[in-house]
Amino acid sequence: MARIGVVAIGRNEGERLRRCLDSVVGRADAIVYVDSASTDGSVDLARSRGVGTVELDLSIPFTAARARNEGFQRLVKLCPEVEFVQFVDGDCEVVPGWLERAQRELEARPDVAVVCGRRRERFPEASVYNRLCDLEWNTPLGEAEACGGDALMRVEPFVKAGGYRTSLIAGEEPELCVRLRTAGWKILRLDADMTWHDAAMFHFKQWWKRSVRAGHAFAEVSHLHRGEPKRIWAREARSNWFWGLVVPLLALGLAWWTYGLSLLLFGVYPLLAFRIYRGRRRRGDVRDAAAWYALFCVLGKFAQVVGQLRYHVGRLRGRPSTLIEYKVSPQAPVSRVP
Repeated sequence: MARIGVVAIGRNEGERLRRCLDSVVGRADAIVYVDSASTDGSVDLARSRGVGTVELDLSIPFTAARARNEGFQRLVKLCPEVEFVQFVDGDCEVVPGWLERAQRELEARPDVAVVCGRRRERFPEASVYNRLCDLEWNTPLGEAEACGGDALMRVEPFVKAGGYRTSLIAGEEPELCVRLRTAGWKILRLDADMTWHDAAMFHFKQWWKRSVRAGHAFAEVSHLHRGEPKRIWAREARSNWFWGLVVPLLALGLAWWTYGLSLLLFGVYPLLAFRIYRGRRRRGDVRDAAAWYALFCVLGKFAQVVGQLRYHVGRLRGRPSTLIEYKVSPQAPVSRVP
């Protein structure tokens, strides 16, 4: 039997972390939890489950990529024979049967480095923002360009690729996947439930920060791989600039000389929303879900261009970006347990 390990990462996840760890304890050869300066007893909780722990050095900036790499290093010390590693965020619960299904797929497909499945939102009805997350994660099946934070990976190609790029504050999984695909490996999305996620997004401000973080990832990762054959996120970055900055600047900047006629350019946004809505309907979304998704996709262009500007300004000034966190504070109650 192949050896399988789990690396979970988190910061002040509380009840979410308990569900995460309980979903994998006893189902893997080794489990490591990596903590980013939690103040809610997360480390003690992990140790009470018999889970190996890593507490990140506070003097080095936190990133999810760094946490996963350090967790993996501890994992191979605990279990040197490990062949597959499941990475999972501390706000996710691994679905029963997923590890076994994903492991069988990797064993049957020696050309595949990463397998992922369907991440579902635990409380999609709690807020429109949670529901948007659930829609976002319903990606096409089969060979994919990238995975998310939850995925089962083959250890050998992960090590040869150098693991995650620790400097990235977001987008570290797609960036790793593009390096794996360049090396000839494949990424596979299975038709199987993988994890339950608790986004805990109840306010517009949280959604906005998450969208800013996405824009930052588009900018940084596309800049890193500019000029390469697999130009990851180049199209997304251009789209953000066009819809989030160029169109508004043209509409407002030309208003004086066009006697306000340039403001009609804002009429392209309903057309963009309708195009997105129609695409989601073709994918099977119900009307209200498709409408909400289209609306927030358009609004997201403005948040994402803020994230792109944040990255490029920091890059030009030589100031690395810090984490953009959208989750509730440690003092706030965690989501209800069903």
